[in-house]
Amino acid sequence: MPTHLAAFVATVALLAMLPGANNAAITRQTLTSGRRAGLLTVTGSSAGILVWSGAAAIGLSAVLLTKPHAYAALRLAGAVVLCALGAQSLWAIRKPESSARPAGSGRSSFAVGVATSLGNPKAGVVAVSLIPQFVSAHGPALLSSLALGAVWATVSSTWFCLYVWAIDKARARASRPRVQRFMRAATGVTLLGLGIAVAVTG
Repeated sequence: MPTHLAAFVATVALLAMLPGANNAAITRQTLTSGRRAGLLTVTGSSAGILVWSGAAAIGLSAVLLTKPHAYAALRLAGAVVLCALGAQSLWAIRKPESSARPAGSGRSSFAVGVATSLGNPKAGVVAVSLIPQFVSAHGPALLSSLALGAVWATVSSTWFCLYVWAIDKARARASRPRVQRFMRAATGVTLLGLGIAVAVTG
């Protein structure tokens, strides 16, 4: 069974709070499409975490991350997703405020969360290097790893739901178009910067 569960919860909570690709994607979706889109992005991100932790539990993540070509392809795919989101955010600020928010954002927001999470190799590294440290040598290691992955997804989604709520409140209060354009521009630049950083760093 998992050991030191409190320490694991604290660790993954701190990881969720650190600025990164998931934070930027969730911010972007919330600013452009509202709270529901932000929460669906959180759901997609949590699904990606479950995939990474499940793959780590059966050893697939370790195999993938030790193959340079596969790792590079995954890293570049994640970079493309981040850069595309950043470019869309910057392009959207050129439009009138009434047309800047996309009409259908349900499936696309969930897909953005999944793609951002799966396209982030650092999530795979965390799954491979962190989870085994909290699995006891006694007991079912596979079930323990899967349970820790579920805890990781739950803790992250809890934090990000609070984060979406705060972003949505700030967006509602900053009702002036100029302020909202600035917020979207800052998010777009951040996403582009993260995409470039993911692409050029191994």
